Amino acid sequence: MSKSLTPFLSPRARRETLGDFGERSAFVGGQQVGRVRVRRRRRPPSIGRLVRRGAIVLLAVAIPAALVAGGWWLLGSEHFAVTSVAVRGTNAVTTERILDAARIEPGRSLFLLDPLAIVRRVEALPEVERAAVIRELPDRVTVLVEERRPFTLVHAGTLHWIDERGHLFGRETQAVTPPAPVISGLGEAEIASMHGAPSGKARDAVRLIRGLLRSGSALVTDISEIDMSERDGPVLYTAGGVEVRLGAEDWDARLARLEGVLAQTTAHDGAIRTVDLRFRDQVVLQGGR
Repeated sequence: MSKSLTPFLSPRARRETLGDFGERSAFVGGQQVGRVRVRRRRRPPSIGRLVRRGAIVLLAVAIPAALVAGGWWLLGSEHFAVTSVAVRGTNAVTTERILDAARIEPGRSLFLLDPLAIVRRVEALPEVERAAVIRELPDRVTVLVEERRPFTLVHAGTLHWIDERGHLFGRETQAVTPPAPVISGLGEAEIASMHGAPSGKARDAVRLIRGLLRSGSALVTDISEIDMSERDGPVLYTAGGVEVRLGAEDWDARLARLEGVLAQTTAHDGAIRTVDLRFRDQVVLQGGR
């Protein structure tokens, strides 16, 4: 049985026509390839569009101009000119001194005031700890003042009050009983420093008094003066005339011992005149002459 063999293609064989696989189908039949784009001529803008653009430009110019004009009106309007200045919070300082330091000119625009500059001038007064300025529309200004609170006196030929931070702020011309021991023995440099930021012996004296007040001890009323003139530490003087050499360090522990020692000196009916606490774990007592 003979098999029909598929003839091989050869150069001599008859060429068969191959199918056209690149024929257009229904999916690509409507496409156009290589079409030249035709540029459309731009139409001139319509009148409405020109009007809208003009309105935007006018607004961009008019709004800043209106703000500037309104600002000048506020600054120059008599409606906002200062007519009164009130001062609150003063006790020791007079209202006139606060007004002189503030230098707020009547008739000046409320919006032209410099509150920070006014506060700096008022706080430069030694009696003032802090100040604030409030502008009250339409024409009123209030200066709030917080005065320094008296802490104790510094004796330097004359008596000067200091606050709890050690700032010197006023003289005392009358006989008074201070709430804490009087500080003495400070030189001119220490006294001058207490107008601003206390340093050196002045700061140590304030720290010592704070320690006394924190302890709640009766020493606060027993000790009448703290002398800071000695190099080896403060010298305390009691109301009964006893001299106490405290030393340069470990004040809290030495003050705790001092309270018991002073109770013993009272039992000796004033026979002890000097208490020396400068030595560690030792108390030296000396009697009167």
